[in-house]
Amino acid sequence: MGKNHLLHLSRRQRQIVDILFRYGESSAEEIRERLPDPPSNSAVRAMLATLEKKGHIKHREQNLRYVYSVAIEQDDARRTALDRLIHTFFEGSSVKAVNALLGMQSEKISSEELEQLGEIIEIAKRKEQQQ
Repeated sequence: MGKNHLLHLSRRQRQIVDILFRYGESSAEEIRERLPDPPSNSAVRAMLATLEKKGHIKHREQNLRYVYSVAIEQDDARRTALDRLIHTFFEGSSVKAVNALLGMQSEKISSEELEQLGEIIEIAKRKEQQQ
């Protein structure tokens, strides 16, 4: 499974994976209840089977029902989601994305967080110089 495998999910599949990240584990019925404008039970089960076949989710049996969870690392999913967001809304520019985020959060950012951001920027500069 490649780095951008989550980019190829349908809207509904993405919603299911998001629910599983948020809640950790859920039954098919719990997933259906948490979906906006929920589809039928059979449609949810079909999407779960497809996601499992593709390796995005997994299940275990608990009290005669399947409980689903995400089969990929959350860090990988975060990177994929950020890549998609930056590509879709910020013309592929990380700088534009960070600028928008800082503009929205400027009153909520602590001096400690600003220092951490500065350290991240310095690390990125050093990596760039090494290449």
